[in-house]
Order: sequence, then structure tokens, then C-alpha cells
Amino acid sequence: MERYLLKDDIWWVGVIDWDVRDFHGYETPRGTTYNAYLIVDEKTTLVDGVRAGYGPEVLRRISGCCEPASVDYLVVNHVEPDHSGALPWLVERLAPEKVFCTSRAKDALVLLYGEEAIAPWNIEVVGTGDEISLGAHTLTFLEVPMLHWPDSMLTYVKEAKVLLANDGFGQHLATSKRFADEVDIDVVMDEAAKYYGNILMPFGNQVQKLVKTVGELGLEFDVIAPSHGVIWRTPEDIARIIQSYVDWSSFKAEPSVALIFDTMWYSTEKMTRAIEDGVAQEGVPCSVFRLSRTPLAEAARAVQTHRAVLVGTPTLNNGMLPSVGAFMTYIKGLRPKERLVGAYGSYGWGGGGVKQVDAALRDLKLEVIDPLEYKYVPTDADLAACEEYGRAVARRVKEWGS
Repeated sequence: MERYLLKDDIWWVGVIDWDVRDFHGYETPRGTTYNAYLIVDEKTTLVDGVRAGYGPEVLRRISGCCEPASVDYLVVNHVEPDHSGALPWLVERLAPEKVFCTSRAKDALVLLYGEEAIAPWNIEVVGTGDEISLGAHTLTFLEVPMLHWPDSMLTYVKEAKVLLANDGFGQHLATSKRFADEVDIDVVMDEAAKYYGNILMPFGNQVQKLVKTVGELGLEFDVIAPSHGVIWRTPEDIARIIQSYVDWSSFKAEPSVALIFDTMWYSTEKMTRAIEDGVAQEGVPCSVFRLSRTPLAEAARAVQTHRAVLVGTPTLNNGMLPSVGAFMTYIKGLRPKERLVGAYGSYGWGGGGVKQVDAALRDLKLEVIDPLEYKYVPTDADLAACEEYGRAVARRVKEWGS
């Protein structure tokens, strides 16, 4: 099977998953990849595994680079099953001399696969700054706990200036091309932004610490190879994705407004359209997302990329609509910062939905504007007030940080 050369006898030997459409609740309409990397040297080393069931495909790709029996070392950057699920199968067939991982990863491997299964692996624990020589290549390890699991680490191939970046800088994107410069960069960056927004948004502080540590260590990158999606190898693409991570982790966003809503009998939708008009009248970009038509991953990305987010809901059984409730639960876990937010919507004989959204937004410790709520169908005067509401939000957005 085809394998791909990154640089200096470092090969991609992973798997393309064209079929996956859900990744623990994160919709993946473009599929994904599970990236594993092989460094052919005096001590040939496999870095990372793949999802369970895909081990034979990895083994066939390894066979195109070297004899599988010549694999000496295995590096486990992360134990989540999309990376480690095939490891028991691969270790049994490759029989590496040593397996390198963090202390937390060792503990997690035991919990995932059982102490008896892991006992023969000859695991050697490594941490930040530890190095191993493979011959012509030296591996340097950098622990990145909570990016995005406690066990996570990065592996840097010093001489080649290649960063095997684990879940950093990735995208859920299946393609027959392996490098970002071979694919529509707008598609790649769209998926990279969605990936960050749905997986790494809660860990902005850790991302900033990582960027600082990389600077202090003086690491240079000719290639950044993530565990999912395409690989970054041109100076322009590497600079683009690193700067994007700096911006995303700081919760920077262009002056813009996202209206994220759902509706029952179109009253909340009418309010949404009027608010949208008001935002547009101030010359501020506005995007609208109806939750019954929009995957949660897309809605989460909107929170990441818009400076203001307004959430609209009707009232059902004295609470928010279930689709809005699911969105609020999802966003609570992602812990956004530095956003202007607000709640709006309609109700029939009894309210409650907008109050619940307003309370949930306040619990996020964001800058919250007063809610807007109308009974039954909004009148022309109500819709005019919605327009003014949109204009007021847009003006706040333009003033933000000025």
C-alpha cells in the first residue's frame, strides 16, 4: 500500500477513514485520518498507532518501508482509542524492544487494555526534555498534559525538524493527498478551525504555554505532522497554522455576530431575521445557524470565530427547546472566553426558555447583554426593537478592544 515520505526517512504509514461521520459527538462530514509515522533508522521507530481494526493496513504500509520485524521502538504520544486501539494487535506482530510513553499514558494503557496484555510491552516512561537516539535521528519528547488528555505528549525529530504533533494542528479530513499544500487550503483551514473549536477550545491556556515552551526551546519546524488530517510542510502553511493557534487560544475573533437559534412556530425565527437586519445595518458581518439544521460542531466553530454570539429559543415545557439545550450543554464543556453573548426568543402562555439560556450564558462568565423576549408572534414594533437590538450588539462588537 502507498506510504508517503515526510522527510529524511520519516514516513506516513497511517489510515484514511472515508466513512466516519461522528467522532464522539463531533460531526465529521469530510471523514478523517489516523496518522501513524515510521522513522527508518538503526532503531526503526513507529510513532503512534491507529483505531482498532486498522492494524493490518498500517502493517502493510510499514512493509513498504522496511521489514516489520525490524521495528525496534514504538512511541505512544496519546492513548485515546483512535490512536491506541490497534496497538495491542500491532505490538503482538511487531514485537518492539521498547515502548515509550508518559507516566500517565502507561497507567491509562493498563486501564484500557488490561495489565496482563500490557505487561510484555517493556514500557519506558519519558517526559519533557528526554531524548533517545535512533542513529541518524534523535527524538525529543515534550509532555503536553490536557492537550487534550492528561497523558498527551509531542515527539520532535531534532535533525529533521519534524514535529509529530499528536492532536495538535489536526483536522478531521479524509483525502487521498497527504499534505496541506496539495489540498484546497480554505477547506483545510476550515476543518482545522472546527477541530480546534470542538476539541482544544477549553485548553487555550495550555496551548499558549506550549507555544511559549517551543519558543524557549528554540524548536524549528520544517514539517508539522498531526495525528489527524493533512500534514503541514511549507513555511507559509506552518506559519499560518501556528499563528491561527496563537489567535484561537487567545480567543481572538473578527468583529462579527453569530445568531444561533431554533424555532417552533417561526416567532423566534422572525426575531432572528430582524436582529440579523439590525447587525447588517451597522456594517458588521452576521452569520445565522438554525440548530435543527446545523451540526453541533459547526455551531461550536461559530462561537470560536465570532466576537458576539446570540442564542435564540422558544419556550417548551417552561424551558429552552431541546436542540438549544443540547447546544448549551456542548458549549459549557468547551468553556469559551472573551465573547459578548445574549439570549432572545419567544414564548406562549408561559416563559422560561430565554431565562434558562440567559442563566447558562452567565454561568460561562462571559460578557452578557440583557435578554430580549416576546409573547407569541412579535409585532411590527417588536421586530423594530429586534432590529435595534441587533444594531446595539453590532456597535458593541465594533467598540470591543478599540
